[in-house]
Amino acid sequence: MTLSLSGWQKRALLILAGIAVLALFALAFTAGRVSAGPSYPDNASADAGFARDMQVHHNQAVEMSMIVRDNTSDETLRSIAYDIALTQQQQAGQMYAWLEEWGLGQSSSRPRMEWMAGSSGEHGGMDMGSGSDAASMLTPDGLMPGMATEAQLDELRAARGEDAERLYLTLMISHHEAGVDMAGAGVETAETKQVRTLATKIQSGQQAEITLMQTMLDAL
Repeated sequence: MTLSLSGWQKRALLILAGIAVLALFALAFTAGRVSAGPSYPDNASADAGFARDMQVHHNQAVEMSMIVRDNTSDETLRSIAYDIALTQQQQAGQMYAWLEEWGLGQSSSRPRMEWMAGSSGEHGGMDMGSGSDAASMLTPDGLMPGMATEAQLDELRAARGEDAERLYLTLMISHHEAGVDMAGAGVETAETKQVRTLATKIQSGQQAEITLMQTMLDAL
């Protein structure tokens, strides 16, 4: 038995077929846009760990620099401290903005320094091979390497003149040395170009500041 379709039925089928074809094109286009969208680092990435830990590290450098700027009259050191504070505050702001863009929290329950376990060799004497325990990279006070203790910060707040200068330079050199090590691990392990670029900038900038501060410390 042959099914005979009237004219309007044939037209309706053609319209339905056209709608189906358009729907398939729209679905393919949408899928393509989704797959081509930006891919952000996840919560466990080295990029996120670097952005979080380096922010904390930078924030203490800003705090120490502003303390000594108020506690010494040496204009050269005041200028260096202010430059460190401005630079590290701006870089911390960059890292804060990255985490916001990536939809990640500014803090995490993940251990400090865990992200560095993916780097090769040693940084600052800390073994960061794949078998490393993140806790072993922290100081006995549970701080990241180079971080001043609260007692050291209190001592810096109370110091004046050359005593403040000597203490600041000593603390900041250690702080920068650890920052250089962290930046080196960031260059090795980060997936995004923006993180690797900033890590490289931190590495070279802080190394130059270490040399300058060591010269000043030796002259005191």
